[in-house]
Amino acid sequence: MQVDCRKPSELTDAERGAWRAFVQAEATLASPYFALEFAECCEEARDDTRVLVVREHGAITGFLPFQAGRLGFARPLAGPLGDAQGVIAPQPATADPAAWLALAGIPVFDFHSALASQRGFADVADTPDGSWMMDLTDGFDAWQAHRKSVNAKAMRNIATRFRRLEAHEESHSFVMADYQDDVFETMVRLKRAQYHRTGVFDVFSVGWTGRLLKAILRRKGDYFSGVSSSLRVGDRIIAVHVGMASDRLCHYWFPAYEPDHSGLSPGVLLLVEIARIAAAMGHLGVELGPGDYGFKKDLSSSQVGLVGGRFTTRSLRGALARSSHAFAESCARAPLGPAGRLPERALRKIGRVTGFRAL
Repeated sequence: MQVDCRKPSELTDAERGAWRAFVQAEATLASPYFALEFAECCEEARDDTRVLVVREHGAITGFLPFQAGRLGFARPLAGPLGDAQGVIAPQPATADPAAWLALAGIPVFDFHSALASQRGFADVADTPDGSWMMDLTDGFDAWQAHRKSVNAKAMRNIATRFRRLEAHEESHSFVMADYQDDVFETMVRLKRAQYHRTGVFDVFSVGWTGRLLKAILRRKGDYFSGVSSSLRVGDRIIAVHVGMASDRLCHYWFPAYEPDHSGLSPGVLLLVEIARIAAAMGHLGVELGPGDYGFKKDLSSSQVGLVGGRFTTRSLRGALARSSHAFAESCARAPLGPAGRLPERALRKIGRVTGFRAL
């Protein structure tokens, strides 16, 4: 086995073709997170974007894109912003990312949203999760009928809010592909205000987040494109979404809405319209990502299994990572009450901050 580490822009035509072929042939790699273009956008935003290119007997057998931390602590593409992670290979379920990372000399690789279907990640995972999915395989009407049968109350509430919007004294408009400057600017303004209100880390306080989203929105191709959508009442944007799509799935990523219109649930209405248009365009689903949010549970048809954990090598840095997490886990199991969770929370916070700061 041969493992080379390169930037996405340094891949050869043959390697680029193999990446696309692997993705197109594998249903579990339908998310835009696995598109070659997403890796290229990450490289535009962050100079630490790398790809492991794996060969066996001279033939390309897989890729693992990642962010290469300066201290050897690598993370998947887009760090904490990544909602789907894994290897790109003809048989990703049986690939061995641990062996690839070891051959590349990477001592620690932390992941948080790797596909549980890829056993190389699942076998070392310690944190189960799931990405919510709106299944549009049979079209929007079929999705809607299924959700009504499962959660009639939630769908009635959505229908009521659509009627309220229709009855609003000002006209309204949904636009799936709205690339006017005020859409992106409104999203950033509303998200930063939301982060401030809720005390959540402001992802736009680091420059590469904005650079990544702008790079994605510049892409409009057959296999990958940026998605910027809006709901306007009169001339005012009251809900906005910035995300991305592959040729099979639309990924719902950065939604925001004006708080003074919260009674309409404008963000949910915009999401439903995005699903309606995505289905008409031939998309098989809208990927909502992980998170314990009521609207995701109400609208989703299923979840795709995700896992979190880490790979470590027999090195000093690998040993430090293993010992720190073992200490946090032992504290969590000990009868210490809330204090027992402090080391675990501290590690998560450190991991999140260093992931955003590209350390």
